[in-house]
Amino acid sequence: MNYREDRYGNKLSQLGYGCMRFSKKGTGIDLDKTEKEIMYAYENGINYFDTAYIYPGSEEALGEILSRNHIREKVNIATKLPQYIMKNEAQIEKTFNEELKRLKTDYIDYYLMHMFTDYSEWEHLKSIGIENWIKAKKESGQVRQVGFSYHGDSDMFIKILNAYDWDFCQIQYNYLDENSQAGRVGLEAAHAKGIPVIIMEPLRGGKLVNLPEAAKKLLKESRRKFTAPELSFRWLWDQEGVSVILSGMNSIEMIDENIKTASDAKSGDLTKEDLELVDKVKKIIKEKELVGCTGCRYCMPCPKGVDIPGNFFFYNLTALDGKTAARFEYARAIGVRKDPAFASQCIGCGKCEKHCPQHLPIREMLKKADKALRPLPYKVGINVARKIMLKG
Repeated sequence: MNYREDRYGNKLSQLGYGCMRFSKKGTGIDLDKTEKEIMYAYENGINYFDTAYIYPGSEEALGEILSRNHIREKVNIATKLPQYIMKNEAQIEKTFNEELKRLKTDYIDYYLMHMFTDYSEWEHLKSIGIENWIKAKKESGQVRQVGFSYHGDSDMFIKILNAYDWDFCQIQYNYLDENSQAGRVGLEAAHAKGIPVIIMEPLRGGKLVNLPEAAKKLLKESRRKFTAPELSFRWLWDQEGVSVILSGMNSIEMIDENIKTASDAKSGDLTKEDLELVDKVKKIIKEKELVGCTGCRYCMPCPKGVDIPGNFFFYNLTALDGKTAARFEYARAIGVRKDPAFASQCIGCGKCEKHCPQHLPIREMLKKADKALRPLPYKVGINVARKIMLKG
């Protein structure tokens, strides 16, 4: 296993164990199977385990397994505060103590503010005393390091990144999402500040494993014959700013394959030929796209606040991942921002089209994107979510 250092010189396995997708048995988690998998991962060098308050049964299962095998002190636990439902400091404290109880521990190694999409969420946490709470927890040793996980655009990511002295952060990032969400811009901004970046969704929920046949053929015929997951992981580890890649593993075979890659892959290891292969695979996947937007953001800022690349990214996602998944991600990343960024805000001024290197009919495509992403039931749902999450 190869390791990368956090901000304070602690060694983290560059492959982390994502605990959201533990195997199920009946209505709960298959604890016996999960224990074998976690212990196999631990015995083969994985020392970073990522869970969250809202993952059903995950914290309890992880806590039980680490406790019964007496390895709590030998691994790092990352878990998350559901910041989007916190109303006061007392609720933060109650939630945190519940997590300690579930995890059978008296401290958390890496504690994240879960699922930021907008700077206003950090402002809300500050207004209810989060900074003093963090300071007290770090001084007591109950929290070792503090970070945040993120689902939004790169501009907002950098604003949050610069708003506090974070110890680390977590972003969705893979070769298909290179220019969406925090993206490469966000990764490099964090790296420049010396802030470790944890990667989630390296395989885009399995989409980068189940490749189109033409892409599979390319991999099979390539010189190094990478498997689909191996190509994704190696592309990430090739970048110096990537600290840990999380993988939601739920079989010994999957763990074993990923560990073999993690024990060999290093930053700067990919050749020009390898990177060209990634571009070719990406091009095949993107053939299904509805809008040829590259995410360059030359069209921005929109005078009416429309997130043009964001809307197009999720519109394309309806063809790549299906409408249900795309609409959920759209609602989470764009729908609940403090400042609305909907395609329907477009007034047709055409300023964006003058700057688009791809010469896209942006105004026309925004109408199609809004229709696909916000049918009536979703408009209603997003409005309700905004009232709840943005506190009226």
